Amino acid sequence: MRLNKFLIRLGVFVICLAFFMTMFSGLDAFAKGKERMHIKFTTWHPPVSREVKTVWIPMLEELNKRSNGRISYTMYAGGALGKGPEHYDIVAKGLSDMGYFTATWTPGRFPLSDVLSLAVWVDGKDIGADIGNAMYRRVLYREFPGVKMIELNGCIKASLWTTKPVRTLEDCKGLRIRTPGGHQTTYIKALGAEPVFMPLGDVYLAMETGTVDGLVTCPPLVLAFKLHEVAKHGTITAFGCVTEGVIMNQKSWERTPDDLKPIIEEVCSNPFTTSEGLTVEVYKVMMKEIADKGVELYYLPPSEEARWYGTFQGMTRKWVADLEKKGLPAEQVVKMYNEEAEKRDVKCVACPPEWK
Repeated sequence: MRLNKFLIRLGVFVICLAFFMTMFSGLDAFAKGKERMHIKFTTWHPPVSREVKTVWIPMLEELNKRSNGRISYTMYAGGALGKGPEHYDIVAKGLSDMGYFTATWTPGRFPLSDVLSLAVWVDGKDIGADIGNAMYRRVLYREFPGVKMIELNGCIKASLWTTKPVRTLEDCKGLRIRTPGGHQTTYIKALGAEPVFMPLGDVYLAMETGTVDGLVTCPPLVLAFKLHEVAKHGTITAFGCVTEGVIMNQKSWERTPDDLKPIIEEVCSNPFTTSEGLTVEVYKVMMKEIADKGVELYYLPPSEEARWYGTFQGMTRKWVADLEKKGLPAEQVVKMYNEEAEKRDVKCVACPPEWK
């Protein structure tokens, strides 16, 4: 009798064990098919900036949402992993999985990609990313081997922000103007001013003390660094800005689960559209916010604009000639850029009329 009970209990135990082994085996197989990933994301934008709050965090949250929680992230903002110009290598070398870099801050490294920072009248980074992505697919992919390009964009148009009014070309003579580098440097020289390169975080004090008279930058950075407190005059025109984008470390991309790759590409290929941050509509809000903070906004009349843009076009011709001497198809790339801009009703004001 006891033997029978023992055998029954043993049989039940074996059946339960087999059931649980089968169940856990199934769960293991399920887990393998539903791998998780954690993205370390880096950007030089300050943690309290509009970019971080309205673009990068919403973009990363959307990745988490669309992956049903399988993609998690850690944000490293404001130079936590390195200075602004280092961000391409921070990602390329694997210190971070994904990040936002500014190509213009490493002169000569991405020569043809500087086309995206030509003076152009773009009021939203969603449009800038559409143009940049198109240019990447057509030609600029050659300059970014060894990384996974997620999106490439030119910045929204930058304007001139100064401590005193600037109304004409002559008003620019002798001014010391902070520049992020690239084409803006040559534009500032062409206007008769002196370009000064310094970290954006140093500009407030430099303007307050008179070390520089102003800077060229875009509206979100005026707000993020509170430059509206020292730059009380904005000459609103199209200086272009910088070439930027989101890249992913190649090894991080390769170990990304195959079913998560389309989600990353869909969400991040135009993060500004995904997040609805820094779009054309947001640009209007930012400009009103700057004006409400006491900055006088002055729009150049068409005749004066033509004078400024004529100097910019001269700088484009020189830039193209310099790159063509090095065997790079710069003129062709400028024509491509103008084509992509015009498709989106955007004026590339730095493109010489003979190349349109």
